[in-house]
Amino acid sequence: MNKLFKLFSLLLFLSISMPVLAQVNPQNLSNVRVDELSDDQVRAFMRQVESSGMGEAQLEQIAQARGMSPAEVGKLRARVEKLKSSGAKSANPDKVQSQNNGRELNYDEEKPAVEKTPESEAEKALLELRAKLFGADLFKNKKQTFEPNLNIATPKGYVIGPNDQLLIDLSGNSEASYDLRVSPEGSIKIQYVGVVPLSGLTIEAATTRIKSRMSAVYAGIKTGNTRLNVAIGNIRSIKVILTGEVITPGTYTLSSLATVFNALYSSGGPTQNGSFRAIELIRSGKKIAVLDIYEFLMKGEIATNYKLQDQDVIRIPVYQSRIELVGEVKRPGIYELKAGETYSNLLNYAGGFTENAYQARVKVLKNTDTERKISNISKEQFTSYLPTSGDKYFVERVLERFENRVQIEGAVFRPGAYELETGMKLSQLIQKADGLKEDAFMPRGYLTRLKVDNQTQLISFDVAAIISGKTPDISLQREDLISISSIFDLQEEFKVSIDGEVRGPGTYKYAQNMTLEELIIQAGGFSESASPQRIEISRRVKSSDQNSEAAKTAEVFQINIEKDLNLSVPKFELQPFDIVSVRSSIGYEIQKQVKIEGEVLYPGMYSISNKNERVSDLVERAGGLTALAYTKGASLKREGLSKLRGLNKNDAKAQEELAEEEKAKLNQLKRLQANAADSSLAVKEDEILNNVYVGINLEKILAAPKSSADLILEEGDVLRIPKELQTVKVNGAVLYPVTTSFSQGRSFKYYVSQGGGFSEKSTRKRSYVIYANGSVRSTRKVFLFNNYPSIEPGAEVFVPKKDARKAVSAGEIVGISSALASMAIIILNLVK
Repeated sequence: MNKLFKLFSLLLFLSISMPVLAQVNPQNLSNVRVDELSDDQVRAFMRQVESSGMGEAQLEQIAQARGMSPAEVGKLRARVEKLKSSGAKSANPDKVQSQNNGRELNYDEEKPAVEKTPESEAEKALLELRAKLFGADLFKNKKQTFEPNLNIATPKGYVIGPNDQLLIDLSGNSEASYDLRVSPEGSIKIQYVGVVPLSGLTIEAATTRIKSRMSAVYAGIKTGNTRLNVAIGNIRSIKVILTGEVITPGTYTLSSLATVFNALYSSGGPTQNGSFRAIELIRSGKKIAVLDIYEFLMKGEIATNYKLQDQDVIRIPVYQSRIELVGEVKRPGIYELKAGETYSNLLNYAGGFTENAYQARVKVLKNTDTERKISNISKEQFTSYLPTSGDKYFVERVLERFENRVQIEGAVFRPGAYELETGMKLSQLIQKADGLKEDAFMPRGYLTRLKVDNQTQLISFDVAAIISGKTPDISLQREDLISISSIFDLQEEFKVSIDGEVRGPGTYKYAQNMTLEELIIQAGGFSESASPQRIEISRRVKSSDQNSEAAKTAEVFQINIEKDLNLSVPKFELQPFDIVSVRSSIGYEIQKQVKIEGEVLYPGMYSISNKNERVSDLVERAGGLTALAYTKGASLKREGLSKLRGLNKNDAKAQEELAEEEKAKLNQLKRLQANAADSSLAVKEDEILNNVYVGINLEKILAAPKSSADLILEEGDVLRIPKELQTVKVNGAVLYPVTTSFSQGRSFKYYVSQGGGFSEKSTRKRSYVIYANGSVRSTRKVFLFNNYPSIEPGAEVFVPKKDARKAVSAGEIVGISSALASMAIIILNLVK
């Protein structure tokens, strides 16, 4: 918006600045070439912008009407920006002096001027005060404009003055056009007619006078054969003075169509001390009108928004009475009241009460000569009470309580709050709630009542007797709460459980007369492996002899039913909390698969054909080994060991489900957790959990099938037979973990040296080797020497780190030293 303002300001002066551009036709800007303008000419236009007094919208309308092309407009904008950027580095030529009492107008500013960031507490307080003033927002919005519209027909009431441009057109029998300027004396000179005085006449009266004078020369005007039209071309500028409590007082150059509101907006409006209700318009030393901005804000009336004339004075006096209204009103703020206006007028300016306002009484803080006092105004006084300046009124919220509420909850069809009617009884409230539900607990209900001191009192009653009228009805009071329980609220929820060979094992709601077959149907029916025989139902014992060693903990039933669940067989009726277990059919087995991969003729997935199928059987079914098979590197991966990952080591139930191998590893982890330092525990866990292989000797297995080395297969086993391996891995606490080639006959230390040797943190005596088949050998002590394991192809050498030790603190050193010194003294005394 700022750039547009500058652009159209320059466009305007291309038409009105004839001393600078004498060759330009002021009525036709279509031939203007921006490239032909010098920098001095453009700067001259910028200096004359202030004196135009026209706003952005006016300049835009004039420039569009005069025909400047969009390309030239773009060039002009670029020239202005270039001059601004170059001038800002030196004397900042974008700032020019206006006629407004020496005020500076910055071309980077919007109108009205943007308020600066407050630099002191006083400035902040003033801004906060102005933000509360009703009507101040009207002049705060930068994008709002009160500029007069020039793109309209000339108003009939427009008063002609010096420097106005009159366009006179004759059409019909006579054709002529006149472009005339009103002289400083207020007259125009028409060819063949002479001088016609027009100063002080409206455009309508001026047209009549011109028509009368020209009819003497053009006879067709009288007969109607020649038509006369008078219009305003360029609007003249006028100077208006704004004084008093104005944000920016001074002399302003405005359009002659401008009104009081236009001038107020240009100056930024009243200050924090200025009146919004008694703005004076002074003309020729006489006060001719008083403008009340509240009339415009409240009713939209602009009757006193007079058109301005040259040398008019607008004076904003200091306010006489201001009152603040806060709380539950629609527009809290500070309002200016005239003499004789009441609190009712103040409330009207604030938009009235909100929906939650307490309207019966309003508090007011008033100032006396020495101190403050508080008063109350009742609703009856609103129209007669006269506020005084400095009053502050508080409108409070209504209380969060009810004067006639009773409530009912529980087993009724419509629980909630109800109106307490005069003489209302408990049975009537139950009827208003559409009566009791079928599951209502009839023997007892409760009424919670507020006592006079707001303490609660509990009153019980017989629901059935109240409904039937057998006992006297209870009269209700304000805030009574009636609670009628459901029978289901007073008992544990009845459920039954089913597990085993059904499609949807779980817990289900119990219903009276529920049978075993009905529960099985709710659980989705039998699974394929289910047996309808020996279905076991365990039931809670309610009368166990606790003094007996053989006291029953559950009553167990074994039931045989038909698998098709037909109705011909007598049914077994369940009780709440029964647990049903459906067994699997005898001899029913699902397929279990294992996998063999690597150097066999037919690798892939195989189903275990019998329970004692072994590793040798699987190799035989896979067609035997290929010529490149490396039997020493064969490994058996057992999936079950990976279940340890993510297992809560304190979850006893989950640990019971682990296989024996898994339990052994879990116990090893527990020992580590109890004894190892925290820094090494995570590493040690990974060492154990990553080893999901069962060490096997395939050469021995194939040489002696069915022997103890030939393991029985389990579901998920993966037997891998690699080609002959040629590398050895070196990991752990070595200087540089590495994978190196295998050399026959090389020792353990040789491969450690390939990894840079043992590090300072290594534990040599605990080093071990993981072989390709998954087996592990550790270092043994022979006398004082370490006997390291042998190395085979595909093996991995692992050197563990030393356990982290806690450093001895200075306090511990002092304590130990003191203890040793004390013991030495004791021993010395004993010797003596």
